[in-house]
Amino acid sequence: MKKILVIHGPNLNLLGQRETAVYGATTLADINAGLTKIAAEKGVQVVFLQSNHEGDIVDAVGKAREDGFGAVVINPAAYTHSSIAIRDALAGVSVPVVEVHLSNIYQREEFRHNAMIAPVCQGQVSGFGLQSYELGLLAAVRLLKA
Repeated sequence: MKKILVIHGPNLNLLGQRETAVYGATTLADINAGLTKIAAEKGVQVVFLQSNHEGDIVDAVGKAREDGFGAVVINPAAYTHSSIAIRDALAGVSVPVVEVHLSNIYQREEFRHNAMIAPVCQGQVSGFGLQSYELGLLAAVRLLKA
């Protein structure tokens, strides 16, 4: 079975509790459950990682291909705007990458408009809440099967 790595970046473990006006009441467990269901319907396996630590994310991305992942879906959260290390890891992983965001980062504070990760991804989905993850996963499935 083909595998997709889903990475949730910093503070996403607090979904449903923090800034609900921006991120809604959906929890990380809700997102993972929904993606697991979609993956099963599409005949792929999803494996989840949530980390508040840049190095953990870099390590997971760097080993993605070696660990048998055919694609990566990532919400780098705040690292979207600041992590050259994650950007470089994604650029070097040699598997398709889809970036997702619950909120529309381009409608938010000016500093969030600088998406360092997007240029090394096949695409980016933002602004649709939980559906951003679902659409991102569906895109990754298509890229994986192409």
